[in-house]
Formats: sequence, structure tokens, C-alpha cells
Amino acid sequence: MKQNLTVQLDAEVIRRAKVLAARRGTSVSGLVAQQLEELTAADERYQHARESALGALRETREERARLAREAPGESDEPRWTRDGLYEERLSRYNS
Repeated sequence: MKQNLTVQLDAEVIRRAKVLAARRGTSVSGLVAQQLEELTAADERYQHARESALGALRETREERARLAREAPGESDEPRWTRDGLYEERLSRYNS
């Protein structure tokens, strides 16, 4: 079911919109409707992608937590030191 919507626009914007609508063989209402449909569809796609990404992130965190529970003694702390990395790189390039 379609409903009317009232908007207030600057007179110059309305004039340019009428010219554009005429060139496209539609009405100003048609232009506005098309733009709003595209805008809302793009927002729905964004929201879906966002929820999907957040879900994947949650799953990854849950998996990491599960793996940490299954491997006692393991931690998320790095097993390297700055000095150790420096020495490893020096030895790699000085060989």
C-alpha cells in the first residue's frame, strides 16, 4: 500500500529535480521514491553484513576461548621477547 509523504525542499532543488525527472521520464515523486528505496536497501545490506561479521567475530572468540580451555598452561601471551626477535633476525641475516 502506498502512502503520501510531504517534504520541504529549497525552490532551486525542486526546480533541478523537475528537470532531472523530465529527462528520466519520471516524476519528482518517482525520483524520491527510487532514491529512498535504494538508500533503505543499501542500509539493510549493510546491517546484514555487520551482523554477519559480528557473528563470525563472536564465533572466533568463542573458539579461541574453547581452545584455551582445552590446552592448559597455554596462554595468549606471546612466547617471544623483543631481544629474542632481534637476535633471531640478526642471526638470520648475518649467516
